[in-house]
Amino acid sequence: MSTSKRNEASLGQDSRIEPARRKWRGAGLIATGAVAGILLSVGITAFAQKATAPLPLGELRQLSSVFAAIKDNYVEPVSDKKLIDNAIAGMVNNLDPHSAYLDAQDYRDMQSTTQGEFGGLGIEVGADSGFVKVISPIEGTPAARAGILAGDLIVKINDKPTKGMSLNDAVKLMRGAPNTPVTLTVMRADQPQPIVIKIVREIIKVKSVRSKMLPGGIAYVRIAQFQERTGLDLIKNLKQLGAKGAPKGLILDLRNDPGGLLTSAIGTAGAFLPPDSLIVSTKGRAPDASHKYLAVPGEYARGEGNYLDDVPSWAKTVPMVVLINIGSASASEIVAGALQDYKRAKLMGNRSFGKGSVQVILPLSQDTAIKLTTSRYYTPKDRSIQNIGITPDYVVSDTAQGDLFRLPREADLQHHLSNTQTVNEIKGDESSTALLPATKIFEFGSKDDFQLQQAENLLEGKPVIPGVLSAGKNDTQAASAAVKPVDTKGAQRMKITPTGVVPESAPILVPASTEPAK
Repeated sequence: MSTSKRNEASLGQDSRIEPARRKWRGAGLIATGAVAGILLSVGITAFAQKATAPLPLGELRQLSSVFAAIKDNYVEPVSDKKLIDNAIAGMVNNLDPHSAYLDAQDYRDMQSTTQGEFGGLGIEVGADSGFVKVISPIEGTPAARAGILAGDLIVKINDKPTKGMSLNDAVKLMRGAPNTPVTLTVMRADQPQPIVIKIVREIIKVKSVRSKMLPGGIAYVRIAQFQERTGLDLIKNLKQLGAKGAPKGLILDLRNDPGGLLTSAIGTAGAFLPPDSLIVSTKGRAPDASHKYLAVPGEYARGEGNYLDDVPSWAKTVPMVVLINIGSASASEIVAGALQDYKRAKLMGNRSFGKGSVQVILPLSQDTAIKLTTSRYYTPKDRSIQNIGITPDYVVSDTAQGDLFRLPREADLQHHLSNTQTVNEIKGDESSTALLPATKIFEFGSKDDFQLQQAENLLEGKPVIPGVLSAGKNDTQAASAAVKPVDTKGAQRMKITPTGVVPESAPILVPASTEPAK
């Protein structure tokens, strides 16, 4: 039914130019997903290598002939720049869903998200029945102050109908220079007529990390996107959470996190794992595209210093649950996969998106570039999640009544890369349970968050309720198996220890180290 993604925060790129000597490996690789037609990509600059094969002169002559034919015969004049841009876009855009030509506007957009600022309205939007649907207005933004509500269906942006419009195009229309107006026409469930709302754009600051303490001494941390300062901000939040004593449990929320900077993903995973742990490896055709990324400063620190030296000790051992869903892509899948492989945390929610490829940015000029897929990535135990995603240990529906978010997966995208380890693919499940349009869209981390409630239950030794899983859901069997270990009798009192949830009478055992990846 509803396709959701944090789209006002999409399209970002680190503006710093790295030295050429770093080549591919030091490129600050992109680890972000493209979901529902939205290109969500971030990274640091990489540099092209010399061609290893002679140029195909015959094909280039053919391209030159087409160029000349258009210039001489097309019904209207076409500039050389437009023809060249179109030719480059055609070459790159048809390779795979995540390779793309970035014109001047796209390149500027790429430079906003990793820094967490952009001109816009402050709305999280998704696709629903061919229209643009508001998932949530961001607190304190122009959209929230103007009265935009979760669940509103945006039917017009200025004078342009959104029916059939791609989310990427809709986001571009809503973004713009600060202090400029945009008019949204919305349909609301309890209103018979469309509502016209005029909003003035502002600089929107997207907060990558937010946290709070939940009842029962459980810490909650949500990462919305992996930006430049995510790792540093994560450590700051962890220190604040433990200021009055170590929490009894920790929930890391990566739902609807489309990814972001690989360096920040490495730092995030490293915060909960022993120093020097293998976080992810990449394998590509070019020698420098294959690399093992460890939790060491050279892989995650980009001017912030070795911030993992400041990780509170409790973060390495506290019982932990990671929430993921179909909107968790790429960098968030890297973090979830690493924590699952080391058995550091239990994963809960829905199977993730399944983007197992990495991209770099190759500048063509000062204001244009190409984003190119150069490698596949693998979890510490050498698992490829391409077209498959990560299966949580406990499959729980979005709400008690069923799943709310219905997105296409990586395997649904045209020209997607294959998985080198299996021919099986997991596509979007059209038969999965969908809620009625009038169903309230909850805020992640709120009291209405069903999956969060189940994560709290797991950490407190209470029964985990899977919610409504349809017969066609890919993970139904996994859910049944996953829920069995939970104590459902309620007769035995449980306690939280560094090794997990155990009977109250059991001794507390502190592990000497985290299990290494095999």
